[in-house]
Amino acid sequence: MKILILGHQGMLGGDLALRLAASGHDVSGRDAGDVDITSPSSCRAAIAECDPEIVINAAGYTDVDACEANPDLCFAVNAQGVRHVALACRERRVTLVHFSTDYIFAGTQGQPYVEEDAGNPLNVYGASKLAGERYLIEEAPDFLLIRTAWLYGRRGRNFVRTILEAARRERTLEVVDDQIGSPTSTVDLAAAVERLVSEDRRGIFHITNRGQVSWFAFAKTILAHAGLTDVAVRPVASTQLGRPARRPAYSVLSNRKFFRTTGRTMRFWQLALQDCLSSRSGLEPRCPSVKKP
Repeated sequence: MKILILGHQGMLGGDLALRLAASGHDVSGRDAGDVDITSPSSCRAAIAECDPEIVINAAGYTDVDACEANPDLCFAVNAQGVRHVALACRERRVTLVHFSTDYIFAGTQGQPYVEEDAGNPLNVYGASKLAGERYLIEEAPDFLLIRTAWLYGRRGRNFVRTILEAARRERTLEVVDDQIGSPTSTVDLAAAVERLVSEDRRGIFHITNRGQVSWFAFAKTILAHAGLTDVAVRPVASTQLGRPARRPAYSVLSNRKFFRTTGRTMRFWQLALQDCLSSRSGLEPRCPSVKKP
Protein backbone atom coordinates (compact mmCIF):
# COMPACT_ATOMS: atom_id res chain seq x y z
CA MET A 1 0.00 0.00 0.00
CA LYS A 2 1.02 3.60 -0.55
CA ILE A 3 1.45 5.21 2.87
CA LEU A 4 2.23 8.80 3.86
CA ILE A 5 3.67 9.33 7.37
CA LEU A 6 3.34 12.78 8.88
CA GLY A 7 6.14 13.25 11.41
CA HIS A 8 8.28 10.52 9.84
CA GLN A 9 11.51 11.79 11.43
CA GLY A 10 10.13 11.67 14.96
CA MET A 11 10.64 8.99 17.58
CA LEU A 12 7.61 6.93 16.55
CA GLY A 13 7.41 8.04 12.92
CA GLY A 14 10.94 6.84 12.21
CA ASP A 15 10.29 3.31 13.43
CA LEU A 16 6.94 3.23 11.62
CA ALA A 17 8.70 4.17 8.38
CA LEU A 18 11.32 1.46 8.82
CA ARG A 19 8.81 -1.23 9.74
CA LEU A 20 6.30 -0.46 6.99
CA ALA A 21 8.96 -0.11 4.29
CA ALA A 22 10.53 -3.42 5.37
CA SER A 23 7.09 -5.03 4.99
CA GLY A 24 6.92 -3.96 1.36
CA HIS A 25 4.75 -0.86 1.62
CA ASP A 26 5.47 2.23 -0.49
CA VAL A 27 6.31 4.70 2.29
CA SER A 28 6.66 8.47 1.94
CA GLY A 29 7.35 10.97 4.71
CA ARG A 30 6.62 14.57 5.53
CA ASP A 31 7.84 16.41 8.60
CA ALA A 32 7.33 19.84 10.18
CA GLY A 33 9.49 21.54 7.55
CA ASP A 34 7.39 20.04 4.76
CA VAL A 35 3.82 20.29 6.01
CA ASP A 36 2.07 22.45 8.63
CA ILE A 37 -0.77 20.44 10.10
CA THR A 38 -2.18 23.59 11.71
CA SER A 39 -2.93 24.79 8.14
CA PRO A 40 -5.84 23.15 6.27
CA SER A 41 -4.39 24.06 2.88
CA SER A 42 -0.98 22.65 3.76
CA CYS A 43 -2.58 19.35 4.80
CA ARG A 44 -4.63 19.14 1.63
CA ALA A 45 -1.61 19.92 -0.56
CA ALA A 46 0.64 17.33 1.11
CA ILE A 47 -1.94 14.55 0.84
CA ALA A 48 -2.90 15.46 -2.72
CA GLU A 49 0.74 15.49 -3.83
CA CYS A 50 1.47 12.06 -2.37
CA ASP A 51 -1.92 10.53 -3.24
CA PRO A 52 -1.65 7.80 -0.56
CA GLU A 53 -4.06 5.05 0.38
CA ILE A 54 -3.25 5.56 4.07
CA VAL A 55 -2.06 8.59 6.03
CA ILE A 56 -0.39 7.95 9.40
CA ASN A 57 -0.34 11.01 11.62
CA ALA A 58 2.64 10.64 13.96
CA ALA A 59 3.00 14.41 14.41
CA GLY A 60 2.13 16.09 17.67
CA TYR A 61 3.05 18.51 20.44
CA THR A 62 4.14 16.12 23.19
CA ASP A 63 5.93 18.27 25.79
CA VAL A 64 3.38 17.77 28.57
CA ASP A 65 4.62 20.56 30.87
CA ALA A 66 5.14 23.04 28.02
CA CYS A 67 1.53 22.48 26.96
CA GLU A 68 0.41 24.07 30.24
CA ALA A 69 2.19 27.30 29.27
CA ASN A 70 1.24 27.12 25.58
CA PRO A 71 -2.34 25.82 25.43
CA ASP A 72 -3.17 27.60 22.16
CA LEU A 73 -0.27 25.98 20.32
CA CYS A 74 -0.98 22.65 21.99
CA PHE A 75 -4.60 22.61 20.79
CA ALA A 76 -3.65 23.96 17.37
CA VAL A 77 -1.42 20.93 16.77
CA ASN A 78 -3.04 18.12 18.78
CA ALA A 79 -6.69 19.00 18.19
CA GLN A 80 -7.23 21.36 15.23
CA GLY A 81 -4.32 19.76 13.40
CA VAL A 82 -6.02 16.38 13.61
CA ARG A 83 -9.21 17.91 12.24
CA HIS A 84 -7.36 19.42 9.27
CA VAL A 85 -5.69 16.10 8.44
CA ALA A 86 -8.97 14.21 8.89
CA LEU A 87 -10.86 16.53 6.55
CA ALA A 88 -8.13 16.29 3.93
CA CYS A 89 -8.25 12.50 4.16
CA ARG A 90 -12.04 12.46 3.92
CA GLU A 91 -11.96 14.57 0.74
CA ARG A 92 -9.73 11.99 -0.96
CA ARG A 93 -11.26 8.90 0.72
CA VAL A 94 -7.98 8.07 2.45
CA THR A 95 -7.71 5.97 5.63
CA LEU A 96 -6.26 7.92 8.57
CA VAL A 97 -4.20 6.29 11.34
CA HIS A 98 -3.78 8.52 14.39
CA PHE A 99 -2.20 8.18 17.84
CA SER A 100 -3.50 9.25 21.24
CA THR A 101 -2.38 8.77 24.81
CA ASP A 102 -3.09 7.30 28.23
CA TYR A 103 -3.12 10.92 29.46
CA ILE A 104 -6.70 11.35 28.26
CA PHE A 105 -7.64 9.42 31.42
CA ALA A 106 -7.62 10.71 35.00
CA GLY A 107 -5.92 7.57 36.33
CA THR A 108 -8.30 7.08 39.26
CA GLN A 109 -10.16 3.84 38.47
CA GLY A 110 -7.40 1.51 39.67
CA GLN A 111 -7.64 -0.98 36.81
CA PRO A 112 -6.49 -0.96 33.16
CA TYR A 113 -8.47 1.29 30.88
CA VAL A 114 -10.34 -0.24 27.95
CA GLU A 115 -11.20 1.45 24.66
CA GLU A 116 -14.76 2.27 25.74
CA ASP A 117 -13.79 4.12 28.92
CA ALA A 118 -14.56 7.84 28.90
CA GLY A 119 -11.71 10.32 28.88
CA ASN A 120 -11.25 12.73 31.77
CA PRO A 121 -7.83 14.38 31.38
CA LEU A 122 -5.96 16.14 34.18
CA ASN A 123 -3.78 18.40 32.03
CA VAL A 124 -3.79 20.52 28.87
CA TYR A 125 -1.91 17.92 26.85
CA GLY A 126 -4.45 15.21 27.66
CA ALA A 127 -7.33 17.58 26.93
CA SER A 128 -5.86 18.47 23.54
CA LYS A 129 -5.39 14.81 22.62
CA LEU A 130 -8.95 13.97 23.66
CA ALA A 131 -10.22 16.87 21.53
CA GLY A 132 -8.16 15.50 18.64
CA GLU A 133 -9.78 12.09 19.09
CA ARG A 134 -13.23 13.65 18.87
CA TYR A 135 -12.34 15.52 15.69
CA LEU A 136 -10.99 12.30 14.21
CA ILE A 137 -14.16 10.36 14.97
CA GLU A 138 -16.39 13.18 13.69
CA GLU A 139 -14.51 14.01 10.50
CA ALA A 140 -12.78 10.82 9.34
CA PRO A 141 -15.24 8.02 8.53
CA ASP A 142 -12.33 5.65 7.80
CA PHE A 143 -9.92 5.75 10.74
CA LEU A 144 -7.71 3.72 13.06
CA LEU A 145 -7.10 5.35 16.44
CA ILE A 146 -4.31 3.90 18.59
CA ARG A 147 -3.86 4.94 22.20
CA THR A 148 -0.45 4.19 23.67
CA ALA A 149 1.65 5.22 26.69
CA TRP A 150 5.12 6.01 28.03
CA LEU A 151 6.79 5.83 24.61
CA TYR A 152 10.54 5.55 24.21
CA GLY A 153 12.75 4.72 21.25
CA ARG A 154 16.08 5.11 19.53
CA ARG A 155 15.59 8.72 18.48
CA GLY A 156 14.13 11.86 19.99
CA ARG A 157 13.58 12.88 23.60
CA ASN A 158 12.19 10.19 25.89
CA PHE A 159 12.48 8.91 29.46
CA VAL A 160 15.10 6.27 28.69
CA ARG A 161 17.43 8.79 27.08
CA THR A 162 16.78 11.31 29.87
CA ILE A 163 17.73 8.80 32.59
CA LEU A 164 20.90 7.72 30.76
CA GLU A 165 21.98 11.32 30.22
CA ALA A 166 21.25 12.27 33.83
CA ALA A 167 23.25 9.26 35.05
CA ARG A 168 26.31 10.60 33.27
CA ARG A 169 26.11 13.84 35.27
CA GLU A 170 24.78 12.83 38.69
CA ARG A 171 25.31 10.02 41.20
CA THR A 172 21.77 10.19 42.63
CA LEU A 173 18.56 10.62 40.64
CA GLU A 174 15.13 11.49 42.00
CA VAL A 175 12.22 9.82 40.19
CA VAL A 176 8.52 9.76 41.03
CA ASP A 177 7.17 6.55 42.50
CA ASP A 178 3.44 7.34 42.55
CA GLN A 179 2.65 7.12 38.83
CA ILE A 180 2.05 3.69 37.28
CA GLY A 181 1.98 2.90 33.58
CA SER A 182 3.28 0.66 30.80
CA PRO A 183 6.56 1.66 29.11
CA THR A 184 6.22 1.10 25.37
CA SER A 185 8.93 0.64 22.75
CA THR A 186 8.35 2.46 19.46
CA VAL A 187 9.79 -0.60 17.69
CA ASP A 188 7.11 -2.84 19.22
CA LEU A 189 4.36 -0.29 18.65
CA ALA A 190 5.38 0.06 14.99
CA ALA A 191 5.14 -3.72 14.58
CA ALA A 192 1.65 -3.72 16.10
CA VAL A 193 0.56 -0.87 13.84
CA GLU A 194 1.89 -2.74 10.80
CA ARG A 195 -0.19 -5.74 11.85
CA LEU A 196 -3.39 -3.69 12.14
CA VAL A 197 -2.75 -1.90 8.84
CA SER A 198 -2.03 -5.16 7.03
CA GLU A 199 -5.25 -6.67 8.41
CA ASP A 200 -7.19 -3.54 7.36
CA ARG A 201 -8.48 -2.90 10.89
CA ARG A 202 -10.49 0.13 11.93
CA GLY A 203 -11.66 1.68 15.20
CA ILE A 204 -9.91 2.29 18.53
CA PHE A 205 -7.14 0.10 19.94
CA HIS A 206 -5.01 0.33 23.07
CA ILE A 207 -1.44 -0.82 22.42
CA THR A 208 1.40 -0.84 24.94
CA ASN A 209 4.06 -3.30 26.00
CA ARG A 210 2.79 -5.73 28.64
CA GLY A 211 3.16 -5.18 32.36
CA GLN A 212 3.09 -2.12 34.58
CA VAL A 213 5.66 -0.22 36.61
CA SER A 214 6.31 3.11 38.32
CA TRP A 215 8.66 5.68 36.79
CA PHE A 216 11.00 5.01 39.75
CA ALA A 217 11.21 1.27 39.12
CA PHE A 218 11.46 1.88 35.38
CA ALA A 219 14.46 4.16 35.96
CA LYS A 220 16.15 1.55 38.17
CA THR A 221 15.66 -1.09 35.47
CA ILE A 222 17.07 1.20 32.78
CA LEU A 223 20.24 1.77 34.81
CA ALA A 224 20.58 -1.92 35.61
CA HIS A 225 20.29 -2.97 31.97
CA ALA A 226 22.74 -0.22 30.98
CA GLY A 227 25.26 -1.42 33.56
CA LEU A 228 25.17 1.87 35.49
CA THR A 229 24.99 0.23 38.91
CA ASP A 230 26.89 3.03 40.66
CA VAL A 231 24.03 5.51 40.19
CA ALA A 232 21.41 5.59 42.97
CA VAL A 233 17.72 6.27 42.38
CA ARG A 234 15.63 7.85 45.13
CA PRO A 235 11.80 7.66 45.03
CA VAL A 236 9.88 10.92 45.42
CA ALA A 237 6.24 11.97 45.28
CA SER A 238 4.93 13.80 42.23
CA THR A 239 4.11 16.82 44.38
CA GLN A 240 7.77 17.18 45.34
CA LEU A 241 8.84 17.86 41.76
CA GLY A 242 6.48 20.80 41.27
CA ARG A 243 5.83 20.13 37.60
CA PRO A 244 3.24 22.36 35.90
CA ALA A 245 1.11 19.49 34.56
CA ARG A 246 -0.67 16.95 36.73
CA ARG A 247 -0.19 13.32 35.69
CA PRO A 248 -2.55 10.36 36.15
CA ALA A 249 -1.57 8.07 39.03
CA TYR A 250 -2.57 4.87 37.24
CA SER A 251 -2.89 5.02 33.45
CA VAL A 252 -2.34 1.41 32.39
CA LEU A 253 -4.13 0.53 29.14
CA SER A 254 -5.67 -2.88 28.49
CA ASN A 255 -4.36 -4.68 25.38
CA ARG A 256 -7.16 -7.23 25.42
CA LYS A 257 -8.88 -5.95 22.27
CA PHE A 258 -5.63 -6.01 20.29
CA PHE A 259 -5.03 -9.64 21.33
CA ARG A 260 -8.60 -10.73 20.59
CA THR A 261 -8.50 -9.03 17.20
CA THR A 262 -5.06 -10.08 15.95
CA GLY A 263 -4.19 -13.13 18.08
CA ARG A 264 -0.91 -11.41 18.90
CA THR A 265 0.38 -10.38 22.33
CA MET A 266 2.77 -7.53 23.03
CA ARG A 267 6.12 -8.27 24.67
CA PHE A 268 6.66 -7.51 28.33
CA TRP A 269 8.18 -4.07 28.76
CA GLN A 270 11.35 -5.49 30.35
CA LEU A 271 12.20 -7.49 27.21
CA ALA A 272 11.54 -4.55 24.91
CA LEU A 273 13.72 -2.30 27.05
CA GLN A 274 16.55 -4.83 27.09
CA ASP A 275 16.51 -4.95 23.29
CA CYS A 276 16.57 -1.15 23.08
CA LEU A 277 19.58 -0.99 25.40
CA SER A 278 21.45 -3.96 23.92
CA SER A 279 23.57 -1.46 22.01
CA ARG A 280 24.21 2.11 23.13
CA SER A 281 24.22 3.11 19.47
CA GLY A 282 20.56 2.11 19.46
CA LEU A 283 19.72 5.32 21.30
CA GLU A 284 21.50 7.61 18.87
CA PRO A 285 19.29 9.68 16.52
CA ARG A 286 18.91 8.10 13.09
CA CYS A 287 16.52 9.08 10.32
CA PRO A 288 15.02 6.34 8.17
CA SER A 289 15.43 6.39 4.42
CA VAL A 290 12.02 7.28 3.07
CA LYS A 291 11.22 9.45 0.13
CA LYS A 292 9.32 12.71 0.19
CA PRO A 293 6.36 12.88 -2.17
